[in-house]
Order: sequence, then C-alpha cells, then structure tokens
Amino acid sequence: MSHLHITTSLLQHRRLSAQLGQAVWLKMENCQPSGSFKLRGIGLMCQRAAERGARQFVCPSGGNAGFAAAVAGVALGIPTTILVPQTTHESVRVAIRAIGATLVVEGCVWDEANQAALRLCEQPGAVYIPPFDHPDIWDGNATLIDEVAGRHDFDVVLCSVGGGGLLSGVVLGLQRNGLAHIPVIAAETEGAASYDAAIRAGGPVSLPAITSIASSLGARRVADHAFALSREHDIRPVVVTDAQAVQSCLRLADEMRVLVEPACGATLAVAEQQLPVLAQFKRPLIVVCGGIGVDLDKLAVWKNQFHLT
Repeated sequence: MSHLHITTSLLQHRRLSAQLGQAVWLKMENCQPSGSFKLRGIGLMCQRAAERGARQFVCPSGGNAGFAAAVAGVALGIPTTILVPQTTHESVRVAIRAIGATLVVEGCVWDEANQAALRLCEQPGAVYIPPFDHPDIWDGNATLIDEVAGRHDFDVVLCSVGGGGLLSGVVLGLQRNGLAHIPVIAAETEGAASYDAAIRAGGPVSLPAITSIASSLGARRVADHAFALSREHDIRPVVVTDAQAVQSCLRLADEMRVLVEPACGATLAVAEQQLPVLAQFKRPLIVVCGGIGVDLDKLAVWKNQFHLT
C-alpha cells in the first residue's frame, strides 16, 4: 500500500544550533500535501477504511484534521464530508471546499459539529474519521519517526500537543524503533494546555474554555491514550505564551521562508526561549507540524496584537 503522505525533509536550524550550542533539527511536516502532519495518521486511517469498503468519510474538524481527511478522500476517490463549527475561519472553509470535499457548518462549537458527524455515520458505508483519537492515526503519525530513526542521531523530540494524536504517534514511533529511552517534550500554549492540566491533575480533565489563539491546540480534554503514555514514557510538558508562539512563527518565516500556525510555533518557542527543559540535550529534533490556519495577514494581525517587533 503506497502512502498518501510524503517523506519530509530534515533541516538543521543553523541560528538556533549556534545560539544554543546544540544541533537543532527540524522535521518539516508543514510540507505534507495537506499542509500538516495530519495526513500521515488520517491518511492511513482513510486508506484502511477504504480497503474495508468505506463509501463515505465523515470528519468533524474545523482545521488541519478536516483538511487532511478531505485530501485523503479526494485521493482515494471517496466522497468526504467535513463538519465544522461556526467559529471556523472562512479561509479554512474555502480551502476545504476548493479541493472537492463537502463542507457542512454545524453548531457553535466543535462538540456540536461532532454530534452531527456521528449522526451522519449512522448511514451504511459512512466512516467516522476522528481528528486525533484512533490507533490508525497514531500508527500513521509514527511514520515521521520511522523516517529518521537509524538515519539521524537525536536525543529528544519536541512536538505540540492538542488532542494528543501527534504525541501518541511520536511515542509509538520511538518505541517501535528501539528508541523508547528518548524523552519527548510536549509543548502547549497558555489557554489550551489540556495535557499539562492532565499531568498536574493525575488524569485527563476538561478545560473550562480555550482562550489561546493557537486554535489547533484547542482540545479541551486530551485523549486518554495520550495521557496514559505519560505513565510509560518520559514525556515532559511545557507551556508557552501565545506571544512566544507567534514570535517563533515570525522568526521561522523570516529565516526559512516557511509559514506555520501558532500551534507549531509553540514547539519552536521552547528552543527560541531557551527554556530549561531543553538545556540538558545536545541533539533536539523538532516536529514542525505545520497547519493551514495561517497566512501573511493573520501573522500581521497577531504581530500587532502582541506588539512584537
């Protein structure tokens, strides 16, 4: 079975490497056909569902997961419906429609869009594609570690955490490549830190609201599986501010001509801010998760919002 995702580049960040005295490497998942790492896991789940006879994909997501499901559905020739809440930005709606998926706006929040998606999946042949919480998704996301394991020497992995699909895939990839000893730094923004809250509480808890601009990290409750991994793997949560995440997005755009969402900037900010959690490592691998919810206008608005120079 050929993959829907591509093998992405591994690039050294020269300034950060020199500044930190570490060999800082970037796994450029922003270059995936869907604009983010999401195509790895969601693409694999869609492929496996298609092999079992799926006739329709249904995905409740106002962002990268929905766009990845749309890309996968078009590639596989299977009608795909993406359900988004009213809060989903018009630019994302346009992008999903433009590649041939059906877009339905349902409810004020994701939970309402999700309930509508589950009702749609009562139809024969319709398959529910969750944004992050499924073993096929973790399996697919693990391939980004498969691509570097044995070919590149790294001593820690940095990734962003929303619902936990990427984190779960990274840990699975490390474990199945004999790298279970390598820690993972899990980055979030203030106002969307459901994983950090779960670690502090000793179990998954629901945030009262998402107040961060990093909407792709906006899962009010992290997946149970992602939390359970903290009991078997060295995972170190870290929380940065929205301003720090946006500053990292701006620096990446300036230095590497790449646009990423604040959800991705949160991970980069761990290195940019020289946070203590990174100090003991010499060869960090940063997952540049990407994201379609960004453009030059949004970056300009955020830059002004946080008075960044």
